[in-house]
Amino acid sequence: MPRNRPAVEQIWQRRGPLAWLLLPLGILFFLLSALRRWLYQSGMLPAARLPVPVIVVGNITVGGAGKTPLTLWLVEALRGRGRRPGVVSRGYGGSANGVGEVRADSPAAEVGDEPVLIRRRGACPVFVGRDRVAAGMALLAAHPECDVIVCDDGLQHYRLGRDFEIAVLDRRGVWNGWPLPAGPLREPVSRLRSVDAVVANGWTGTAGYQMTLAGDRFRQLGRDRSCSPSDLAGLNLHAVAGIGDPQRFFDYLTGLGLRFQAHGFADHYRYVAADLAFDGDAILTTEKDAVKFGALAVLPVWVLPVTAAVAPDLGQFALEKIDGRPPA
Repeated sequence: MPRNRPAVEQIWQRRGPLAWLLLPLGILFFLLSALRRWLYQSGMLPAARLPVPVIVVGNITVGGAGKTPLTLWLVEALRGRGRRPGVVSRGYGGSANGVGEVRADSPAAEVGDEPVLIRRRGACPVFVGRDRVAAGMALLAAHPECDVIVCDDGLQHYRLGRDFEIAVLDRRGVWNGWPLPAGPLREPVSRLRSVDAVVANGWTGTAGYQMTLAGDRFRQLGRDRSCSPSDLAGLNLHAVAGIGDPQRFFDYLTGLGLRFQAHGFADHYRYVAADLAFDGDAILTTEKDAVKFGALAVLPVWVLPVTAAVAPDLGQFALEKIDGRPPA
């Protein structure tokens, strides 16, 4: 287990003694979450509808599974079909209260690392708030040109009415398949049958859609420079990743032919200078981590942007659904 990774993830890898000990709490969690969902579905708790269609990107497990690159891909797919998307997010890891707009230079410590990345890469309006309905209304008030909202990580936020649901699973799948805290599940696996699309990130399974991430050009943080993996070969490199599955990033770097010392951190980890005080030639990291680095690192930092590809055409299917037309 990489350093600074939550110890509970060791429990979630199998149905061992500690997982069994926590299972009664997990069953209670599932019962309460099922009751909450039923209350929204029955109308006893009111869901709010925004005046434009809403596409929710989420997962049934705790932790990152690739929602942000999929959100970025979806924003571009919608824009390429003539739509004007905006994004709302909880802003996990940020300290800001209430609802606020994310700017390209917004501090990740205030609004969250993923919203900053989406704003920079997606070049679309992004609002954050624990109440995604309020965030969506604020976004539309400030940007009335937006005609579709993409909700990043909102599958369980049932107060927000939605027109299309996407669930993402990465190569870890559902781990031991048990509910929190005995396992990583926010909702039972059967929930996947009710979403409109299941996307497998980085693995081939029974999901209807496959997503792959690709990138082979590094850019230097804070400077207008880029390089190829071959330019970094032979250097004393340190790879840093604080994402849902850091090993996925390290495996990708290895596939590019690079050798490095790996440093895995918890998802949404807040770095301090001591975390990046390495002896060597350079640091390699993800875009999500880079938005939190600032001037913490003494060594040059090379960031690897990646772009998602989804097959078959999920963007067209989503548009057909939200436009009220049957899938082709």
